[in-house]
Amino acid sequence: MKRIMIDSAKCDGCKNCTIACMASHSDMTPRRGSLDELRQSVYALDLTDPETQSRNRIVSDGAGGYLPLFCRHCDIPDCAATCMSGALEKNMENGLVEYNADKCAACYMCVMNCRYGIPAITPDRKRVIKCDFCQHLEEGPACVRACPKKAIEVREV
Repeated sequence: MKRIMIDSAKCDGCKNCTIACMASHSDMTPRRGSLDELRQSVYALDLTDPETQSRNRIVSDGAGGYLPLFCRHCDIPDCAATCMSGALEKNMENGLVEYNADKCAACYMCVMNCRYGIPAITPDRKRVIKCDFCQHLEEGPACVRACPKKAIEVREV
């Protein structure tokens, strides 16, 4: 199984990963987009639109450093365990915690129970968003490719 791994000591807080995530999930990015197509869509992002949300975030650690917060696709995910409708499920084949918006009851138990605070409520309050490992992109997660410091990487675990 592949996982996104973070080396927070390398993170300089540039938020390239956050912008790349937004771009990869925007309507402007082709569903099987290449890296060049993703770069072009970054410049077309409307950052004032509440629908433009990232599935990750960078916060200050309070000591001059940064904490990248990403979905860990946990082995035993609290978000999926507390999801009453079955919208979040651990896929044992690929190791990802996958979200099905059609099953979501918008109870937000996943938001309240994720130890990393990753699932977020959409502006219309009808569903949640979380990392999908950019399965729609041929070249893997956009956040990993966008990090200039190589603080984010995909590893086989």
